[in-house]
Amino acid sequence: MTALSSAAPDASAADAAAPDAAAPDAVGPDVVGPDVVGPGATDPAPAAPPGPWLLGVRHHGPGSARAVRAALEAARPRAVLIEGPPEADGLLALAADPDMRPPVALLAHVVDDPRRAAFWPMAEFSPEWVALRWALDAGAEVRFIDLPAAHSLAEEPPETEPLSGTDGGTDDEGGSQQGQPGLRIDPIGVLAETAGYDDPEAWWEDVVEHRDGTPGADPYGPFTVLGEAMTALREAYGDGGHARDLIREAYMRQQLRTARREFGEEIAVVCGAWHVPALAARTTVAADRALLKGLPKVKAELTWVPWTHRRLARHSGYGAGIDSPGWYGHLFAAPDRPVERWMTKVAGLLREEDRQVSSAHVIEAVRLAGTLAAMRGRPLPGLTETTDAVRAVMCEGSDVPLALVQDRLVVGDVLGEVPDAAPAVPLQRDLTRAQRSLRLKPEALERELELDLRKETDAARSRLLHRLSLLGIGWGEQSASRGSTGTFRESWRLRWEPELSVRVAEAGVWGTTVLAAATARAESEAAGATVLGEITALAERCLLAELTDALPVVMRALADRAALDTDVAHLAQALPALARTLRYGDVRGTETAALGEVATGLAERICVGLPPACTGLDADGASEMRRRIDDVHTAMALLPEAPEGPTTLRDRWASVLARLAGRDTAAGEIRGRAVRLLLDDGRLDDTEAERHMGLALSAGTPPGDAAAWIEGFVGGASGGGMLLVHDERLLALVDTWLTGVPADAFTDVLPLLRRTFSAYEPGVRRTLGELVRRGPGTAGPARADAAAPGFGAGLDEERADAVEPLLRLILGGSTHGSGAPPEPSGHLASGHLASDHLASDHLAGVGK
Repeated sequence: MTALSSAAPDASAADAAAPDAAAPDAVGPDVVGPDVVGPGATDPAPAAPPGPWLLGVRHHGPGSARAVRAALEAARPRAVLIEGPPEADGLLALAADPDMRPPVALLAHVVDDPRRAAFWPMAEFSPEWVALRWALDAGAEVRFIDLPAAHSLAEEPPETEPLSGTDGGTDDEGGSQQGQPGLRIDPIGVLAETAGYDDPEAWWEDVVEHRDGTPGADPYGPFTVLGEAMTALREAYGDGGHARDLIREAYMRQQLRTARREFGEEIAVVCGAWHVPALAARTTVAADRALLKGLPKVKAELTWVPWTHRRLARHSGYGAGIDSPGWYGHLFAAPDRPVERWMTKVAGLLREEDRQVSSAHVIEAVRLAGTLAAMRGRPLPGLTETTDAVRAVMCEGSDVPLALVQDRLVVGDVLGEVPDAAPAVPLQRDLTRAQRSLRLKPEALERELELDLRKETDAARSRLLHRLSLLGIGWGEQSASRGSTGTFRESWRLRWEPELSVRVAEAGVWGTTVLAAATARAESEAAGATVLGEITALAERCLLAELTDALPVVMRALADRAALDTDVAHLAQALPALARTLRYGDVRGTETAALGEVATGLAERICVGLPPACTGLDADGASEMRRRIDDVHTAMALLPEAPEGPTTLRDRWASVLARLAGRDTAAGEIRGRAVRLLLDDGRLDDTEAERHMGLALSAGTPPGDAAAWIEGFVGGASGGGMLLVHDERLLALVDTWLTGVPADAFTDVLPLLRRTFSAYEPGVRRTLGELVRRGPGTAGPARADAAAPGFGAGLDEERADAVEPLLRLILGGSTHGSGAPPEPSGHLASGHLASDHLASDHLAGVGK
């Protein structure tokens, strides 16, 4: 029985099973030649054989799509049945809406559990989309006939792949990514091997996708031959162990019977080629009903959502598993000479990237692609041949520009669109309104967004992105702001992915608007948080998102948790987030007084509990605590000063650092860091710092402890390398100790010090080496008066005066236009500009 024979429902169901592991949904690169008929063109065809017409296809193949359109034009059926969820029949009319632009996908999700979802993607070159649009344009009835989503979503999804639906690359035409363990065959592979091909995709391209559309060719021929081949394979290999296909095909047969009662034999069915024998098989109604009896069922909702070419190119998850959607779209849309037009696109892209590509390159690349196809015994050039030609001719053998062609053209960043009339959850509609009002259009291509929070529109964009982030809708990812470290600017990287539509549906349980949903989600997280750091981070996110209703709930949870938590490490982890949050009051106009009280209380408890917590730590624990101390030190500078009695909070923190600096039971790394922080703040003079260093690096101290002290003093991410370059005091202190290390201990100390200095950037290490090689400066004795805290004593007034005109220019002030030298300011330079008293050659061995 051929693919175009009448499907009789009266015979055995022995052939009614179809392993989805057979032919993968993704076709190989389609290859066409100058004579290929473009979209919209049809050829004269012989009279149609009797229906129903079973049109077996491979999904997302331009050749299959063209063949389907030609067959439909020739047969002019009254009804078109398409493999897909029948609950979407009410949405099919939207495909004709002018605002519907593929790639799009049908999204089905469980009402009570939106995370259980399935997609049915369609591109403009998908046979299903072509059949759907033809039926709508021709006025024919169009329906989906696959197993309802209410049943398929009720089943447990496979462990390795989310449920993907018809065109998801996992469960059609024998897709090999799903199914029960057991016999798994590739019918296209079997046919290719029989024909002498090593590559099944190459065989499919050459015998199916290369059809040139010769006038007068039989439009039903490919489907007849393919149906016969699939029937022979099903008879030889059976169902391959995929019991789910038995159920799906039983339901399809039921739908086909219903359609025949309404429309007679003038029906076309577009489905995966592997299913054709099962639909043409003679089975009884009772047998099919028995297979469908007792199926689990859930309540499901369906809608159209935008899709992307990049998602179509993914082989796992919700992708359809095709490698080159951009190439397929080009082949389908090109009216003629597709290879020449493709090479022209490639040349245009490379020119935009400032590569020298001329018309001669295009001509030579077309010739080379044709030559390669002839040498490889292929009828016409395909993507492999065109890619090799582009690499050799336009990219000069380099894969770097070729990767750009692969990303921008072969795959592409096309994002589909759906009309406003498509069903959507209330949260999605509110998000769409916000996107339009803020002029934030979802795009598949990643883009950078710089926000100035002093502007009303940018502040509103920031709030929206932070609220979506709190809801788990990762449309934007915050990145480090370029050129500014203040709180008035934010940088975001935006990219819309199709599965975010599922995230929006999931978040709809929290509320009908973005603000209401984010507020409810924040309150729920505050009630369930058990770690202090989680609550402080949540408070920060609430302020960024301006969730004024949720903030009191979060603050109560924060105060309760902070009162019960006695772990100093947890307190130290929580304080920095609170201190950062306090800065947002000025920028966003948010009241932070209550937050300041909690932060001050945490700081006071840290001051009391930190010294005992730093005792008896191992090396890893000491490193972790050192990072906590750095964060707390930064946070203390951000907290508001509220003097209580003779000392302030910062004074008490300085006292804690002084205790740590002299505490023998504390780890060397922590003691070194405490000395460094006190020195940077100007609360410790260089003489006292040298005394601490001398004690820590005395002869009785093990080399490991000494090196740990040095690591705490000048290591880590505190800019110790640059300070050694610009502060002669620090460099002299380290050099003095290093020159005093006994020769027998120097070999033990050196590897540990190399670990510290190797963390510096190469430029910093090189500069340190130059300073040490040059030796002490000769600018004369240093002045007695001290410079700014953290910098060396002494001042080079001549060098300071040379810098003054540039500083005036940067700050917007006037420069001395008369050419006369400016008056010496005496205040612009500090010890870090001088080069006196550099270290000796011992440090050169450490820094190199």
